[in-house]
Amino acid sequence: MFNNIPPITRNIIIINVIVFIVTYILGDKIVEYLAAFYPFSPYFHSWQIITHMFMHGGLMHILFNMMTLFSFGPILEQTLGDKKYLILYFASGLGAFFLFNAWNFVEVQTISRELQELGFNVNAYLSGASVNFSGSTDTIIRQKELLGSLNDIITIPMLGASGAIFGVVAAFATLYPDSKIGIMFIPVPIKVKYLLPIIVVISVYLGVSGNGGGIAHLAHVGGALVGWLLARNWKKHLYRFN
Repeated sequence: MFNNIPPITRNIIIINVIVFIVTYILGDKIVEYLAAFYPFSPYFHSWQIITHMFMHGGLMHILFNMMTLFSFGPILEQTLGDKKYLILYFASGLGAFFLFNAWNFVEVQTISRELQELGFNVNAYLSGASVNFSGSTDTIIRQKELLGSLNDIITIPMLGASGAIFGVVAAFATLYPDSKIGIMFIPVPIKVKYLLPIIVVISVYLGVSGNGGGIAHLAHVGGALVGWLLARNWKKHLYRFN
């Protein structure tokens, strides 16, 4: 059955599985090297904007992503052809990275501004200076809270193929809007043109509200947005390359 999967989708799945196994063997060092850190973090490297798409945080993470790609990828690969399918996949992954970190940038600026107002020298801290809290007890508590949030953005990377795969799903929903799929907790199949907007709205809320539970929800939105834009443009000329 695996040999019947179109080559691009099959190879993406194989690469993800290989990287997952290597990561499991080598541990955190490879995560630090290949996962995508905030672009202004000292841990960021340019290649991470690509390599993070092949990293996963656990068995269930990679299983869910690869099963989703297996479900939607082959149809799109056959419809769009190799070149456009590859563009869709990697452009969606890049869109995920940039939207997620655009929001991170907004948060960093907001946190830094409040820290400065509380008398904390953010620039000195980011340059490697020792932490120096000052002010009232309440002020110091707030400084520590904000600094913890700032450190989370700088030191916790994003990883996974979810952004790229959300782009694939969004493209599928754009090209085949009346297709019905089953999903957990919904007893009947639902058309993808209704399901995808619901998922995107929920992801935006969770990403902006900070209730994401460690999931990069805005990365999903970024991937879906790019996938929708590409498929919407390509749909006008579908028969030209189908």
